Amino acid sequence: MPVDTPRINPLAREWSTPIPMEIRRHLRSIAFTLCTIGLLFGTFVSQASAVHIDLEPPGPREFIRDQANLISPEDKEKIREICDKLLTDTATPIIVITIESMSKYGGEGMRIETFATLLFDQWGIGQATLNNQEWNTGILLLVSRDDHKARIELGGGWGRREDALCRQIMDEQIIPRFKQGEFSTGILAGVESLDKMARKLELPAAPVPWWQYAIWIGFFGLAIFTAVSLYRRGSSGWAWLFWGVVFTVIGAILYQMATSRGSGGGGGFSGGSFGGGSSGGGGATGSW
Repeated sequence: MPVDTPRINPLAREWSTPIPMEIRRHLRSIAFTLCTIGLLFGTFVSQASAVHIDLEPPGPREFIRDQANLISPEDKEKIREICDKLLTDTATPIIVITIESMSKYGGEGMRIETFATLLFDQWGIGQATLNNQEWNTGILLLVSRDDHKARIELGGGWGRREDALCRQIMDEQIIPRFKQGEFSTGILAGVESLDKMARKLELPAAPVPWWQYAIWIGFFGLAIFTAVSLYRRGSSGWAWLFWGVVFTVIGAILYQMATSRGSGGGGGFSGGSFGGGSSGGGGATGSW
C-alpha cells in the first residue's frame, strides 16, 4: 500500500531557514540600543516628575509672589486690582512670580520653560473645569532676575492660539523695559497686556523708542529742507528723494504698530486662583 508523502509548505521551509549569525548580531545590537534608550527616557521622565520647585504659591487672590523685590508697592496694588477683576469676570487668574534665580528654588541647570511648566502644574494655576466644562485658562508670568529670563506660561485651555500675542507682549511690553532696568513698570505693562489678551481686546501700543523720536525730528528737518529746495530748484531738487525715504520708514513703523483684536468678556466667578489647572506648553520666553 503506497505511503502518503507529506506535503511541505514552501513558506514554512522559508521561515525555518536559520538566520545568519551576522544578522543575529545586528538584531541583538538594535534591541540593546532600543532598551537603553527606553531606560534612559524612563529615568528622565521619573526624575522630571520628581523635581519639586521649592516655592510656595501666593494666596487664592494675592496674585503676586515678589521674591526678587522687583515690583514697587504702587505697582503691586495696580496689578492686584487688574488680576482680581479679571479673575472675577473671566475665571482666569494671572499669577506674577519674581525670583532671584531658578537654581535657588530647585531649578539648577533648568530651562525657564521647564521651570515654569513644573511650577504651573505644581501649584495647579487656574480652574481645571468650570460648570462641568474644561476651562484651564490660568496665566503665569515668571521673572528670574539673575538668569535674565522671563516666561509667560499658559494653561492648557488656551491651546497654542495665543502664542503670537504672548510673543508680542514679551517683545514689546516687558523686555524693552527690563533692558532699561524698569522691572516694575515692565511687569505692570505685561499684566495689563495679558489682561487685554484674556478679554480679547486690542493690546496696548508698544512704547516708542528713542530712534522713532529721532525720525520725527528728521521729518521736520526734511520739511524745512524741502521748502528751501523747492524755492531754489523747484521740482529738480534732491528733496523728493529724501521724502520717498521718509514715507517708506514711516509706513513700516505704522505697519508694525497696527494690531486688531475683537472684544469679549465674562463675569461672576468668586473662586481663587488655584483649582487644579495645568500647563499646555503655550506662551513666550524673553531675555535681556
